[in-house]
Amino acid sequence: MPHKTAKTAAKATGSKATASKVASKTAAKSVNHKTASRVPVTKPVVAAKPAAKPVVPPRAEEPKKPLTQRQGFKTNEFVVYPAHGVGQILAIEEQEIAGAKLELFVINFIKDKMTLRVPTAKVANVGMRKLSEPALVKRALETLKGRARVKRTMWSRRAQEYEAKINSGDIVAIAEVVRDLYRSESQPEQSYSERQLYEAALDRLSREIAVVQHVTETEAVKEIESQLAKSPRRGAKAEAEAEADGEGDLDGEVDIDSDDAAVADEAA
Repeated sequence: MPHKTAKTAAKATGSKATASKVASKTAAKSVNHKTASRVPVTKPVVAAKPAAKPVVPPRAEEPKKPLTQRQGFKTNEFVVYPAHGVGQILAIEEQEIAGAKLELFVINFIKDKMTLRVPTAKVANVGMRKLSEPALVKRALETLKGRARVKRTMWSRRAQEYEAKINSGDIVAIAEVVRDLYRSESQPEQSYSERQLYEAALDRLSREIAVVQHVTETEAVKEIESQLAKSPRRGAKAEAEAEADGEGDLDGEVDIDSDDAAVADEAA
């Protein structure tokens, strides 16, 4: 009987130990479950994208202000270009040539139906100038009333000198050519080359006078011819005396009547 009691007690003790083990496992699971539920879930960190820069619309280029004046000249102004006479500046523009910017005067010659572009930096070199002052125009008109002065040289040489004066742009020098080559109706006709030079000089002179005085070219030509009509005429006798005084100096300059100039041309 005591033996059975001991076995029974051992069994009871083993049952209690097993029960305590089960209870401890259950408690551990319960604690683990509760602890796990309390642990916050950490989400994976995603790198933030850099904020996009605001798109700035392209700046509209401000329209360039038109160039209206350079080297003392301005648009719509009449000027004298020695090789072509009186022209009007239509615009001052910029052009890119061989990678470099170049400022140009756009000059229109209405009568010649021609447009010329002249670099603003080259104005002095080409001799472009403003219109003559009224006082200088008056001086040129007074020159027309003087005696014709013709050098006793070959016509070809005189022709070159006349052409140089016409292309000089000097209004007084041009007036001298008009005076020296003028022929009245009562005088012999000019040779073809003389006539060409005379008309070129008359055209340059009349166009400038017309613009300065605000008259038509026809009126300017009439004024020029009226001044030429006042010039004194010299006869053959006076010319013979002048030649005697010159003693055959071919480079001498004499006052000469237009009739005598024609004779001199034939001799040359």
